[in-house]
Amino acid sequence: MVKKRCGWVGADSPLMLEYHDREWGVPIHDDVKHFEFLVLEGAQAGLSWSVVLNKREGYRRAFSEFDPNKVARYTEKRVQKLLLDTGIIRNRQKIEAAVRNARAFLAIQEEFGSVETYSWRFVDGQPKVNRWKIMKQVPATSAESDAFSKDLKQRGFSFVGSTVIYAHMQAVGMVNDHLVDCFRYREVATG
Repeated sequence: MVKKRCGWVGADSPLMLEYHDREWGVPIHDDVKHFEFLVLEGAQAGLSWSVVLNKREGYRRAFSEFDPNKVARYTEKRVQKLLLDTGIIRNRQKIEAAVRNARAFLAIQEEFGSVETYSWRFVDGQPKVNRWKIMKQVPATSAESDAFSKDLKQRGFSFVGSTVIYAHMQAVGMVNDHLVDCFRYREVATG
């Protein structure tokens, strides 16, 4: 029997299938994973997720396994080196944003104890479970992503517009936007 999946998943892409079937929408309570998705979603701005997903291992290597403590210490020399790295998207603004965001990320950890504690406040500590039937119903932003984005920007983050942050919320399971007929909908909602 063929499993029914969300419409955005390309059946011809093993990476997309794996990502959808194992990660997307699963609640994350680990700061390093939150940082990873913030870096990757910032890199995605204006591009397709499949482009970023195909470069994920390059990002993992280039950005010190997504350790915000290490990334926060990157110098201009390191940024120059990253601009030559074909394993990532070589966009100066996005690379510099990842470094700047790592510093702001550490400030949030200092203030709240963890980025998880900080982030999950925007959904009252529980995933928001939607009941979309078709892809057209899935929004690009929400009131929660608007508030989250605005707060991040005030804290010095960049490449964190409401659309990027809504994608982040979907990725880390703050929002369950699997379509109701997708086999993952119930698994994620009850997991």
